[in-house]
This record gives sequence, C-alpha cells and structure tokens, in this order.
Amino acid sequence: MATIESTLSPHGEAFQANRAHMLALLERVRGCEQRAAATSERSRERFEKRGQLLPRERLSLLLDPGTPFLELCSLAGLGLDNPDLDKSVPGGGVIAGIGQVSGLRVMVNASDSGIDAGALQPMGIPKQLRIQELALENRLPYVQLVESAGANLMTYKVEEFVTGGSLFRNLARLSAAGLPVLTVTHGSSTAGGAYQTGLSDYIVMVRDRSRAFLAGPPLLKAATGEIATEEELGGALMHSSVSGLGDYLAEDDRDAIRIAREILAHIDWNRELPAPPPRRFKPPRFDAEELLGIMPADLKRPVDMKQVIARIADDSEFLEFGAGYGSATVVGHFKIEGLPVGVVTNNGPIDNAGATKAAHFIQACCQSRTPILYLQNTTGFMVGRAHEEGGMIKHGSKMIQAVTNATVPQITIHCGASFGAGNYGMCGRGFHPRFCFSWPNARTAVMGGEQAAQTMVNVTEAAMRRKGGEVDRAKLAEMERRIVERFDSQMSVFTTSAHVLDDGVIDPRDTRAVLAKLLAVCREAELREPQPMQFSVARP
Repeated sequence: MATIESTLSPHGEAFQANRAHMLALLERVRGCEQRAAATSERSRERFEKRGQLLPRERLSLLLDPGTPFLELCSLAGLGLDNPDLDKSVPGGGVIAGIGQVSGLRVMVNASDSGIDAGALQPMGIPKQLRIQELALENRLPYVQLVESAGANLMTYKVEEFVTGGSLFRNLARLSAAGLPVLTVTHGSSTAGGAYQTGLSDYIVMVRDRSRAFLAGPPLLKAATGEIATEEELGGALMHSSVSGLGDYLAEDDRDAIRIAREILAHIDWNRELPAPPPRRFKPPRFDAEELLGIMPADLKRPVDMKQVIARIADDSEFLEFGAGYGSATVVGHFKIEGLPVGVVTNNGPIDNAGATKAAHFIQACCQSRTPILYLQNTTGFMVGRAHEEGGMIKHGSKMIQAVTNATVPQITIHCGASFGAGNYGMCGRGFHPRFCFSWPNARTAVMGGEQAAQTMVNVTEAAMRRKGGEVDRAKLAEMERRIVERFDSQMSVFTTSAHVLDDGVIDPRDTRAVLAKLLAVCREAELREPQPMQFSVARP
C-alpha cells in the first residue's frame, strides 16, 4: 500500500480558522449533551430520599469498569421541547448506546427518569426504534433499565400511541431472533409501558420501588371504581410471588444491577465466538488533532479527503482504486486496527466516471466481504448539458443500486456537505447504513440554501415577466432571504441529529476509535448464530 503524504499546514491561517470553527461547533454539541445530564442531576435529592440511584449512576454500575460506551442519538429531540437550543434538553428521555457488560457487548436503553419522571420526550420513540433496529442488525443482547411515567397525557398525540406499538413489537422480534432481552424495572412501568417489562426474557424488580400495571390506581378507579394501592396492583413483591412477572427480586438499585450483570455472565453469549487473532497494526502517522482543521466552514472550498484517510488509517496507508478515472470520487482499501475496510469518499461533486467507479468498487467489496465506509463530502451529482448527455442519471442510478443492494455492512460518516442525490449515492440515512454518524460541521440538504433560493428567484421572476407586470425586486429579495434562512436552519446537525437522521455527532478526533468499535461490532455479528424461535420467550 502507498503511504499518504500530509499536505496540511497546521500553523497556517486557513487551518487555524477551520480548527476554531470545528471546536466551536463541538463545544456547542457537548453543551447540549451536558445540559441533559445536568437536568437529570437536579433530581438527585429526590432520588436519594427514595434510596435510588440516578439513571447515569445505574448505567455506570452496569457497564464493565474502564470499558468504552458508545452513546447513540444523544441530540434526539433537540429544539423540539424548546425552540431555543440553548435551553432545550435533548436525548428523548433515554440514554442509549453500545457498551460491555460482564464481558458481553450489548445494547443498553436506560430511562432518564431524572427528567419528567422518565416520561417520553420529543423523538423518544424514534430514538428507541433506531437502537432496537441496531440491536437486531448487529445481533446484540438488549438491556433495559426502566423507570418511566410513560406518555405525557397533557401532550398526547395519537401518532405516538400508534407508532409506539412498534417498540413492543421489536422487543418480541429481538427475543424471537435469539437475542436476550433483559430488563431491570427500577420504578414505574405503566400502561402500555408495562409491556416494556412484560416482553422481556429476564426481569429484575426492586422491592418497594418497581411498579408494573396496565392501569394505575387513578385510572383503575375511574374505569371500574376499584380502589387499590400501587403495591397491591403492581408491586415488585406481588409480581415476584403472585403474577410471575418478576424473575428476580432485588433489594435496591445496586442489587438489581448486580443481578443483571450476573444474568449476563451466566448465559455464555460468547461461546460461538472464536478467540480473536492478535492484530498487529501501526497507528496513523499523523496526529488525529489535525482532523479538526481539515474541513472548511465554507462548503464551497475544496477538501482533499485523502488527508482524512491519512489520519484514521493504519500507518496512513491507502490502496487507491482507479485513481486516474473519475478522480473527484476517491475509493480504495485501508485498515483500521487491523480490520480491512473499503472507502468511498468525495473531493467534490460526483460525475459520470466517479459514479461508475464507485458502483464497481462497491460490488467488488461485496464479492470480498469487505465492509464499506462512506466519508460524505459532496455537493451532489454533476449537472449540466454535457453530464446529462453523458448519462449522469443512468450512471448515478448504478451507484444508488450498488449501495442499495450491497451485502456487506455499510458505515456512513457525514464529514462535510451531503447535498442532493449525492446523499443517496453515498449511503445516506434513507439507504439504511449499518451505522451513520456526523461530524459537528456536517450539513445535509436537497441543495445549498443559496442555490435553492436563486432557483426560486429565477422561477418567480420568469413568472412575473410572463404576466406582463413589473419585476418586484424587493419581493424577490425577501423571498430569497426566507428560503436561505429555511434551508440553513434545517441542514446542520442541530436539526438532522435532533430528528434522529444519524446515530450521533462525534468528535472528528474520535473517528478512528469509533470506526474500530463499529467494525468490531459488525464482525462479531457476522460470526454469531443466535438460536431463533417461532415466538419470543413467553412468561410463565
């Protein structure tokens, strides 16, 4: 393989400006995440009075000490509870991610009950559906730390009730696929949420704290006139000794987490995995810190994406494929911590040759069972008479067909622009990549705001002229301003990630570590053969 040489000038003015812009965006992202943690932390006194741990404390105890936790969709719901992003609390009321418990790689879904007693927050359902999908695709055991007041009846929406049923459907699918579902019910699990507990293979309940019932005392009285206490209706002791819903009775949160870890330690989930061979690799030759200064704030400025590859690839080695053909589209092979990966990236728009080359390379990766990484940085497919005559639609369709029908894991990182059909050809979220993450500067849209605005100005001006009236320049200028504002407000990660259009926003410096983890997850999934069942594990 050839070693990529660095062309960056880390002390140059442009690099430093890029770096400052990226750090400012990253600080804003982390500030939003920290606001969610701080909001939950404000419930500490109330939790301690009840003898409970805060949600993040539960999560910390669950995970193996010193092991990384890849949090997912941390910005979900940002701006939907409060349009002021500096006051909005993201996360969807759920802390979710991939971590290690008792030596097993698992998907964790923890109710953030420090916020509104764990009631569903904006985008909480889409976030949970996404993490369930990831658990299914990657054959991961599913661990829930449940304490939720369920839906907020004051903000009830029928679509959330209907789509929320998919959460319970997916729990049954996980179990039927042979993937263990383990739930620790730390507090309330009410109404439809009771099935979050009920549709589990292993259920741990906490004495005097766990509650699981279809109708709590107020609803029961309203519906039937019957009067009963919460403990009588759905307490941990009742479910552990009478209904049979609870499998294990814990004395407190710590004891419940201990039991959960013991359960996972005893199911021998890794028995089919061969001992991983020792992987010898060299780190990149260039500092990951330099990833902060590669991407310009101005998306019109060119970027050499090979410089990104040089800072994430083992020994900065890259075997480029078809370098002299469709050169604005860069494809080839490299390794991350010894794991091979094929990459497709862009140094500009995708032209006919680039689309053809990418389609060829994607198919070749499928033939060799090599995972594919898409580093998105494109303003779309090329337009213009020459490109249309050359078959841009036809060749672009080939690329989209290759992406759609790829048989290997595909991982997408939004590094810069992701505009138009380029988003599709580069395996955007609509094409179901196995994982999809964004850098803080990433921008996604059907086209740039200025381009969209100028298009509509031209159309409107032509209509004015056809009608024989005067061209109202003030009206056109105001329309242009509104269109640019509309596009700009929707294309940043503070909107796309908020709507769960990616799996999270990562620090560019962490890209190699994140990719190493994701590739390991994909490889483990390929090696596993879970025991599927006709039905999920049924309660006694």
